[in-house]
Amino acid sequence: MMEVALYVRVSTNRQHQQETIAQQIACLREHVATQPDWHVAEEHVYRDDGYSGAKLNRPGLDRLRDRAAVGAFARVLMTAPDRLARNYVHQMLLLEELTQHGCQVEFLERPMSNDPHDHLLLQIRGAVAEYERTLIADRMRRGRQAKIRSGLLLPWTVPPYGYLLDPECPRDPSRLRLDPVKAAVVTQIFAWYTDPQTANTLYGVAKRLTDAQFPTPMGQSRWNASSVRGMLRNAVYTGMAHSGKSHPVPARQRKSALRPVGPGVSHRPTPPEDWLPIPVPALISQATFDAAQERLERNSRTARRNNTTYQYLLRGLVSCGQCHLVLRFINDVRVMLPPGGR
Repeated sequence: MMEVALYVRVSTNRQHQQETIAQQIACLREHVATQPDWHVAEEHVYRDDGYSGAKLNRPGLDRLRDRAAVGAFARVLMTAPDRLARNYVHQMLLLEELTQHGCQVEFLERPMSNDPHDHLLLQIRGAVAEYERTLIADRMRRGRQAKIRSGLLLPWTVPPYGYLLDPECPRDPSRLRLDPVKAAVVTQIFAWYTDPQTANTLYGVAKRLTDAQFPTPMGQSRWNASSVRGMLRNAVYTGMAHSGKSHPVPARQRKSALRPVGPGVSHRPTPPEDWLPIPVPALISQATFDAAQERLERNSRTARRNNTTYQYLLRGLVSCGQCHLVLRFINDVRVMLPPGGR
């Protein structure tokens, strides 16, 4: 009896709701039933619900590869090559890997033999599938841009602190509304920071928010200065959101020694003339926002972290054990390097 594994995949939740996965499994099981010496164990049905075929990091595919490496089955059955991968290079990599483990791969809709012509046809189909995926992604991107230019689509799926999305139409700007509690917190942050009678700093505002036990945007109990700065810099609170304010670039360094490097991607600002504006409900006036920007600039010029007269031995290398942010000064003790020292 030959052990056979089944692999099925769908890319979106909508496809999953339409039971495309179940249809693939039923079709594959019908084919297995026609083979008298084939057997499919339940643990050898590998599925990826809602995972793109353009990536290899899929849990079902990973389990399939791990089990194939130990010879758990002799054949893998799929409905079509694009279920395995939509990238031509990924297809060739997976097929070669499975073959080296002594596992034969069979596609139900497009049977393939050892004939070189069949392998050439598979490669051509893989290249065409990759082209179609790139074309569809580009059309979707341009379609989103057209909706954003028309003011019919929000530029984010996670709203800024103080706003609530409509559950049925989360990207519709006309259905965006204010969170009464969080909106009041945002208004208070701007009021504290721009109060001319006080000399509030970002750290001072963060401490007042922590002492007042307001949850942070991530639901934590301790606020940090970077969260406060991000809100004070966010022009969406004046009633205008913008799309395309930044673009991804390779990251050059981590933010803190205690934080992971991450995916290696950072974001760089784009010119303001390339931004796409989308009107949203306002929380503060333009005058209040401008006053906050003036104080941010003034405090930044006089901040101790901008003191570059000397080189400090531990600058940017020591991090807080609670918030994991970089410490610029430790108990106000500064360690200087000697001239020409390293």
